[in-house]
Amino acid sequence: MPDTPPHGLHGLAFGGDYNPEQWPESVWQEDVRLMGEAGVTMVSVGIFSWALLEPEPGAYDFGWLDRVIDLLHEHGIRVDLGTPTVVPPAWFYRAHPDALPVSREGVRYAFGSRGAICHSSPAYREAAARITTELARRYATHPALAMWHVHNEYGVPVSACYCDTCAAHFRRWLEARYGSVEGVNEAWGTAFWGQHYTAYDQIDPPRTAPTTGNPAQQLDYRRFADATMRENFVSERDILHRLSPGIPVTTNFMTALSQCDSVDYWAWGREVDLVTNDHYLITDGRRTHVNLAMAADLTRSVAGGAPWLLLEHSTSGVNWQPRNPAKRPGEMARNSLAHVARGSEGAMFFQWRQSRRGAEKFHSSMLPHAGTDSRVWREVVRLGAGIGSLASIRGTRTVPDVAMVWDWTSWWAQSLEWRPSEDHDARERADSFYETLYDRHLTVDFAHPEADLSAYPLVVVPALYLATEAAGDNLRRYVENGGTLVVSYFSGIVDEHDAVHPGAYPGALRDVLGLTVEEWSPLGEDESVRIAGPRDASLTADVWTEFVVPRGAQTVWTYADGPAAGGPAVTRHRLGKGTAWYVSCRLDAVALDTILGDACEDAGIAPRTELAHDVEVVRRRGDGGEYLFAINHTEHDTKVPLDTPGTEVLTGERTVGHLPVPAGAVRAVRLDA
Repeated sequence: MPDTPPHGLHGLAFGGDYNPEQWPESVWQEDVRLMGEAGVTMVSVGIFSWALLEPEPGAYDFGWLDRVIDLLHEHGIRVDLGTPTVVPPAWFYRAHPDALPVSREGVRYAFGSRGAICHSSPAYREAAARITTELARRYATHPALAMWHVHNEYGVPVSACYCDTCAAHFRRWLEARYGSVEGVNEAWGTAFWGQHYTAYDQIDPPRTAPTTGNPAQQLDYRRFADATMRENFVSERDILHRLSPGIPVTTNFMTALSQCDSVDYWAWGREVDLVTNDHYLITDGRRTHVNLAMAADLTRSVAGGAPWLLLEHSTSGVNWQPRNPAKRPGEMARNSLAHVARGSEGAMFFQWRQSRRGAEKFHSSMLPHAGTDSRVWREVVRLGAGIGSLASIRGTRTVPDVAMVWDWTSWWAQSLEWRPSEDHDARERADSFYETLYDRHLTVDFAHPEADLSAYPLVVVPALYLATEAAGDNLRRYVENGGTLVVSYFSGIVDEHDAVHPGAYPGALRDVLGLTVEEWSPLGEDESVRIAGPRDASLTADVWTEFVVPRGAQTVWTYADGPAAGGPAVTRHRLGKGTAWYVSCRLDAVALDTILGDACEDAGIAPRTELAHDVEVVRRRGDGGEYLFAINHTEHDTKVPLDTPGTEVLTGERTVGHLPVPAGAVRAVRLDA
C-alpha cells in the first residue's frame, strides 16, 4: 500500500500551491521571507505551467523555474513539483484539436479552461510524456525536490470523452476485458431491445440516444474512462520512477463524495506512492465539519490506513459555489487539524498568494489581498507554529472503531437511469450513516466490499446496490465469525454487470440477512410512514419501503402504516457467531441512531455519553507514541475525559484526568507511555 513520505521533509507538510509565474520576480523574495514567517515547509510548484515551460513545441524554458526552486531551497522549503499535464498549451490544441474532449451530445469542448483533455488521444499522451521526461531529467536530483505531483485532480471537470478516438480505444478495452464480442453481449445482456453485436466496430460509446441506453454499457464506459485516466497517470509515474528514483509520485485525489464521483479511488490508491487529497467545504446546508471528517476517513482508508497528506484546502471562502461564506475565526485551524487527527501528515492549501487575475481571484489564500495585516494571515502564522509542534506524530496511524462499506462502482451503477425512485441517493445514505456514527463519537474506516473486515466489531453498508458474489460471501463470513453487520435497503441487488442476481432480492445478501424482499414500494414526494418498535417506540421513514419476508431473521420494527403496513421494516438475523441487521426504509440520521444503537450493543461498543455533541475525539498511535486529538466545533468550552495523563502538544500544558478544550479550539495530547 502507498506509504512513502515526502523526501527530505522531517516535520509535517505546511504550505500550499505556489504560482510565482503569476507575479513579477520582485515579489518572489517577499514570498519566501513570508513563508519563513508562516512556518511553511513545502509548496507545490508548476502544476499549471506547461505553456511557460514549453512555449513552442519542443522548445523549453526552465530558467524561471530553476530560479524559483533554487530560491525555495535557499530558504529551506521543500518542493512538490507538478507535471503540468492538466493544462496543455494553446499551441498543442491548435495542432491537435481532436485532443479536446467531446460530450455525450457530440459537442467538442473549447480551449480556455482546465482539464479539457481526451485521455485516449495519442497526441496528448506523447506530449505529456515528453514534458514529464524533460522535467524529470532536469530536476530529479535537485536537493529541494520532495515529491512529484502528476497532473491535477483527475476526473475534474471532465472524466469521459465520447469522440471516435475514445470509441476505438473502448473497443480495445472491451476486447481485453471480455475476450470476444459474445463475451460483451453476455455481460451487457444485449438480447434486450435487440442490441446484439456481431463485431467490435459496431460498438460505440453510450452517446445520447432517444431514451435510456444499456445500463451495463454505461457502467463499463465509466470503468473505461476511469481506467484511461489511470493509464495516463501510470505512464507519467513510470517515467518519474525511472528518471527520479527514490522520490515519491502522487496525484491529488478528491475523495469526498460531495466533490468527485467519476474516479474509483480504491483502484487509484494502489498506484500512488503517497495518497494525497484535496478537500473543500461544501456549503449545501449540511454540517461541513462532518463532511470533512468523512472525507479524511475515506482518504485514509484509500491509503490502507497509512498516513496520507492533505494537499489542498482553503484558508477561508472559495469562489465556485453559489454562496461562498468566509470561515469563522479559528475554523481554518479546526479544519486543518481535523485532517491531521484522521491521518494527514500536514495541511496544505490552495494557494499561497491570492491571484489578482483569472477564474480563482476571489478564492482565499494563505497570503490574501489584504496582506499580512489580516485575520487570515495571523491565523495562518499561528497554524504554522501548531503544525510545526506536531512533528512527532509522523508515521502514527489513526485508530478506527468501526467500518463502512463503500464502492464507487456500485455508486456509478445505482446512479444510472430508470431506478425505482429518483429520491434514493447512495451519497445521501452514506452521509446519513456516517453522520450517525460520527455523532456516536466513532472513528470510521471505509472498506471495499470484498476487503478483510475481521478487525471491526461493527460494519455498516449504507448503499451497495451492486454486490458481487464474492462481496456477499465476504459479508456472510464476517457475520458468521462474530461480526455485527447493518445493511440499508436496495443493497445486494445486481452483479458486476448490473444484472439482477438470480432469485429474490436482495440477491447476494439474502443469506447473510436471512430474508427476501418481494417488492419495493418507494414513497411519493413528501410522503412518509411510521415504523413501530420495542417499548412502543415509533420512528418516521420516507422515500422507500419494502415488502420483506423473514427467512430466519427476526422482526424488530414493523411498518405501522403505508404500503407495507404490518410487515417487517427492520430485522435482525443471528448467523453463526454474529448478527446482521437490515433496514428496509429510509431513516434520517437521528432515527438511524436508534437502530445503530442496538447494533452497537450487539457489537459490544459502549455509548460515549461523556462526550459533548460536535466534539470530535480521535486517536493516532504508532512508534511515535499515542496522541489524542479533541476538536470542539461548538461555541461552548468542554472537557474530554482522559484515561491516561499526557502533555498537550500545542500549549505544552500537562493534562491529568480530563482535557479542557475551549470553544472552537483543538487540543492534541501526547499520552504518557
